[in-house]
Amino acid sequence: MTDTPPVGGQPAAPQPPANLPAPPVDAPEGPPARLWDRMRADPQYAPEHLALEAVRRLGPEGAQWAARARADQPGVSADVLADQAARKFLNLARLSGAVSGAAGLPGAVLDVGVLAWTQARMVLHIAAVYDVDPLHPDRATDLLVLQRVHKVAESARLALGVAAGRERADALFGLGGQRPLGHVMLRLGVRLAQMAGVRAAKRMVAKIVPGAAIVLGTWANSSATKDLAERSRALYRPRGAAVPEPRHR
Repeated sequence: MTDTPPVGGQPAAPQPPANLPAPPVDAPEGPPARLWDRMRADPQYAPEHLALEAVRRLGPEGAQWAARARADQPGVSADVLADQAARKFLNLARLSGAVSGAAGLPGAVLDVGVLAWTQARMVLHIAAVYDVDPLHPDRATDLLVLQRVHKVAESARLALGVAAGRERADALFGLGGQRPLGHVMLRLGVRLAQMAGVRAAKRMVAKIVPGAAIVLGTWANSSATKDLAERSRALYRPRGAAVPEPRHR
């Protein structure tokens, strides 16, 4: 049996394999501008707004990264991929404190916002390597519990519902309101620092005090992110799976 000749005598274009993972999503390195606007307008629910946006914007990236990593490393275990994801974002977390280049309170808020966003990316990547859907709305709940904004999933879901409702109301009616910028930035910074870890909160305060940030350096970011990676692996690793031996450095 012969192949059907191409139409018009032109050779048919080669078709890519159907199971080839999609190209990576171009995810932002830090919170997008519209998210910053939303968090400034509603600083009380800043972690919830960040978690909702992270799942929308970063979930596809996590899924595609996991698919490509498996395609590039046939037979690799999920634990190995989770370790690769943790190392990748640990390195980014170490750099996040220098992203803004700004001093004082605005720079501190930018730093902890970028750190919280980087940590959310890492959690969604780790979820994906354990075949947990990083685009599912429940991942926003996971983020808030893993990042210790809420102690239990029930309270996280309630807060996410409030934040989502405020997003819709603001889109319809523009209810952001006008409040003193300094008060808003301080409240926003505290909430984001809480999301990024207790040490990140100390680092934010240190950056506001000239010279004090040198003492903390990048250790605070990396330590909080490393702890978060361990909690994420514990949550998403299948029950009954063997826990890998800790690596000695």
